[in-house]
Amino acid sequence: MRTMASYDLMETVRNTNQWLGASALAFASYPAFSMFPNPGLNWMAAWGEVAERTFSRMVVKPDWNIPPIPAEDGQDHVVTAEVVLSRDFGDLLHFSAPSRSTPRRQVLLVAPMSGHYATLLRSTVISLLPDCDVYITDWHNARDIPVSAGKFDIEDYTLYLVDFMRHLGPKTHVIAVCQPAPLALAATAYLAEEEPEAQPSTLTLIGGPIDPGAAPTEVTDFGHSVTMGQLEHMMIQRVGFKYAGVGRKVYPGLLQLASFISMNGETHFKAFSDQIARVARGEAHDYDKHNKFYDEYLAVMDMTAEFYLSTVERIFKSHEIANNSFTVAGRRVDIGKITTVAVKTVEGSKDDISAPGQCVAALDLLTGLPDSKKASHLEQGAGHYGIFAGGSWRDNIRPLVLDFIDDHEDRTPPGYRKKKTANANAPAKASDKPKGNSAASTPV
Repeated sequence: MRTMASYDLMETVRNTNQWLGASALAFASYPAFSMFPNPGLNWMAAWGEVAERTFSRMVVKPDWNIPPIPAEDGQDHVVTAEVVLSRDFGDLLHFSAPSRSTPRRQVLLVAPMSGHYATLLRSTVISLLPDCDVYITDWHNARDIPVSAGKFDIEDYTLYLVDFMRHLGPKTHVIAVCQPAPLALAATAYLAEEEPEAQPSTLTLIGGPIDPGAAPTEVTDFGHSVTMGQLEHMMIQRVGFKYAGVGRKVYPGLLQLASFISMNGETHFKAFSDQIARVARGEAHDYDKHNKFYDEYLAVMDMTAEFYLSTVERIFKSHEIANNSFTVAGRRVDIGKITTVAVKTVEGSKDDISAPGQCVAALDLLTGLPDSKKASHLEQGAGHYGIFAGGSWRDNIRPLVLDFIDDHEDRTPPGYRKKKTANANAPAKASDKPKGNSAASTPV
């Protein structure tokens, strides 16, 4: 009961702050006060508006809100999100535009389960939709999953990916972002041994901790500074009575959010102070830069305790993927068995979460894969977020990933995108070629 009480206490604090914000906004906006203008009331209303929005977003899953996409027919096509496979802990989601012809590239985006919803990759999805038929792993909030559904650890996560890849078939191109990179690699190796004909065509690993020891960061240092017992005592609680997952052991989203914010406390404090000032001056709006970022950043989800603890113990402490000793259901998954799937790694030179060296380590584990099917890219000046959703992704990395897909797909002639542009006698678009001082994609 102690941990259930602490979970409910956090929710009570959040709910109280949301109520205080809404109350302050309503009180300061009372029409009678307009007879006697008072700057203090304007600031009170501004604080209330920002506080209410901030604390209400913490327990709401953001909408995908995918805009219509342009197609070769010159029309914009409406996109709908459809569940293709439904599981207790996550779904396989398909972004469908029924009125357009299906693109030749079929992409599976593997979203991280690291505190935020899959909607964190919304801008990544939008950038790929014009050129690809996009699927994504849509993980569920553990607080909403009844205890009767059982456990969910990194082995279960891996087997979910195996099921999703098997369902989509061998023409699929997998792009794993951040946390799931090592497990996507393990899932591919699992298929290579158990069901080779179901392996994807290509695997792109973006900013993932394949070998956390290759380049230490605050994340890896923290993992080594605490014991598993300390970690369980500090981070794990039981879901309170409010949700369907009552009694399930989780790493709560609100606790994760507190950790995220504490890492850059001064930056976040200034961001919210500036936003309150903008609201008071009438310069803010629903979809300004601050709200667009924090509506997503503050929306957090609980992770199952066994998934969080097994990730820390087996990926960051024991380095099972880096040592090629990862097991699923008691059987070792040999990454060296991957012999046909082309693999590309992407890193950012300023990534402080998965530093350069951690992800590219995957290529050394692929002892059975010819060098012609390996590639790596280091994006100069890019941080963690930028390599999959920022300007670096849009301008440099995305075009390189699409070219990599084309060069290793049977249905697409090598250099398809480049030849198509040349045949059209049109200058290449800025988004179709790398620019700036980013490092070129390097074959291994």
